[in-house]
Amino acid sequence: MRENHSDMEMEEIIYASMKMTDIPAPELNHKLKAALYQQEVVLQKQPAVHKLSLWYLPMILNLITFSLLALLALIMIENIYLSYFAAGICFYAGMAGILLTIVGVKRANIKEEIIIRIEKRGVLA
Repeated sequence: MRENHSDMEMEEIIYASMKMTDIPAPELNHKLKAALYQQEVVLQKQPAVHKLSLWYLPMILNLITFSLLALLALIMIENIYLSYFAAGICFYAGMAGILLTIVGVKRANIKEEIIIRIEKRGVLA
């Protein structure tokens, strides 16, 4: 059979370690609380949400699309007058898209509605 004496010693050591109550010094506790409060104040000063405005995205995509179409017209159409005419129409459509986007944003005030809000991780809200 096994000796229960070593098991009893082990149990006594475990009970003794469970009864230990290490209480930090009050100065250390106050320093840690002050550091925690300072870190909390710094985190609260930072904005919890980062805003990414996307009101200009349709305008940029329209300009890129019509610029590529104008370039394609200049490359593919052999008749020089017809290629310049098609490229001019594409250029005009791109500029009209820019103008319409700016007027639409001013009139409808949609700048605030076309925003992606990204919350920062670990920030107290």
